[in-house]
Amino acid sequence: MEAMSSAAIAALTLYDMAKGLEKSMVIEGVKLVRKTGGKSGIFQRED
Repeated sequence: MEAMSSAAIAALTLYDMAKGLEKSMVIEGVKLVRKTGGKSGIFQRED
């Protein structure tokens, strides 16, 4: 969860730096691809 939050914050930071050039940018596609450990075990997205 922390990694997903960090990725989203990084994307928003890039948006903030580039908004002067292009305000119509879109941030999308932040999703969990693979996870290991924890109570629920291993997760692998099947796209």
